[in-house]
Amino acid sequence: MEQLEQRVADLERRLAALEEAGDRPAPRPGEGDFWALEGLKEQLAELGAADGGVLFTGSVRLPTGERYGWQHGALTEGLMDADWAESAEVFAALGHPVRLRLLREVLGGRRTAAELAELDGMGTTGQIYHHLRQLTGAGWLHTTGRGRHEVPPGRVVPLLVALSTARN
Repeated sequence: MEQLEQRVADLERRLAALEEAGDRPAPRPGEGDFWALEGLKEQLAELGAADGGVLFTGSVRLPTGERYGWQHGALTEGLMDADWAESAEVFAALGHPVRLRLLREVLGGRRTAAELAELDGMGTTGQIYHHLRQLTGAGWLHTTGRGRHEVPPGRVVPLLVALSTARN
């Protein structure tokens, strides 16, 4: 019974904190140098994650009008203990200029191999299919039927995050 009372007290404390936060305007990018980082640090402290963690998030509207909101966080310990070689194929798929252009064009609304083949500098149809297979195998694309391709919703923001890290 004592444990239940403690849990209820903890929930009441967290609810009060959420209600208090709801009374404040949400921080906006540019308000304070590290508003997202400070929020992450608070969450990590509550989890007791002494080694820290990373967070990336985004809210995106593509040229096609599609909207995506996404966030992902990971604890440092889990990332440092993982086998990084398992991620090589995912990154390698992004390591070719034609594949990056294909992703950009698919996000922009060109969804079929025929539409992509019409673009200058994309190579032969066979080469385009080769690159599409590489991107699909790495999870950056999937086929929706009738030869149409799309970037899976859970990959849109991570793709843009990966591109933004390359632009330092």
